[in-house]
Amino acid sequence: MASLRELRSKIKSTKSTEQITKAMKMVAAARMRKCQLAILAARPFATKMERMVRDLARLEVESDVAAKREVQIHPFFDVKAEGPELLVMVTGDKGLCGAFNSNVIKAALDWLRARKDKKVLVIAVGRKGRDVVARLKGQNLEIVSELTNVFPKISFAHAELLGSAIIDAYLNKGASKVTVLYNEFKSVATQRLLTAELLPIPVPEAAAEPAESTEYGFEPDRQDLLSALLPRHVKAQIYRILLESQAAELASRMNAMDAASKNAKEMREGYVLDANRTRQAMITKEIAELVGGAEALAA
Repeated sequence: MASLRELRSKIKSTKSTEQITKAMKMVAAARMRKCQLAILAARPFATKMERMVRDLARLEVESDVAAKREVQIHPFFDVKAEGPELLVMVTGDKGLCGAFNSNVIKAALDWLRARKDKKVLVIAVGRKGRDVVARLKGQNLEIVSELTNVFPKISFAHAELLGSAIIDAYLNKGASKVTVLYNEFKSVATQRLLTAELLPIPVPEAAAEPAESTEYGFEPDRQDLLSALLPRHVKAQIYRILLESQAAELASRMNAMDAASKNAKEMREGYVLDANRTRQAMITKEIAELVGGAEALAA
């Protein structure tokens, strides 16, 4: 059995750990509230942007089909038969957030393992994912960009940087497909790992019998408007993904720190119980020695 001094030292260190984890939980909870508000504001914008882009693309397809021309919209809709695939993995910069980072890293390693014989491009968001991919860097794997130390203060400027790197890799580096691995925020208790294909955007099919609708005029013309909106659409989706990941990380950290606080409390209470038993045993031993000494003197 540990000595009373050792037990008191363990009680003190465990209590300090419990206070730290409680503080980290409170900080994560306060930050997550702001992130939830940001997500609620970003989701409708991203959804409307996607709908607008698809409607404009559908009108372009219907126009080409009606004129019996070859359908040509924008390179973002082109399905490339050849070319390296681009993986965007979104992890955190720090640990102590449960399985948040390990889930993304495990899925990314499985994704890379399935394409070990192909050329792969990677964009790493977060130090945890960047460090893992850097150790795997080889002839068939190239890190084209990285974005670290941005959580938990994501802004649209970060989405601009990341979106520009993705668009550059897709248009100039020959990437045939862009896949994003990230954690989606569902609730404080639930985060879901998602694999989303960002590019190419599926080409909308022309309606067999287009419904009668008002013909709108576009300024600039419809094709120029579509070309201007598509990069913004990609960046809006990236911004939403970053916000989702940020909120999921904070929720995961909050849950992990709550569990750590409870475990530290249980350990501290166990050490206190052991210390009380040890102290009682020492007192009992001293009393027995005093009684034995008194009896010896009386005899």
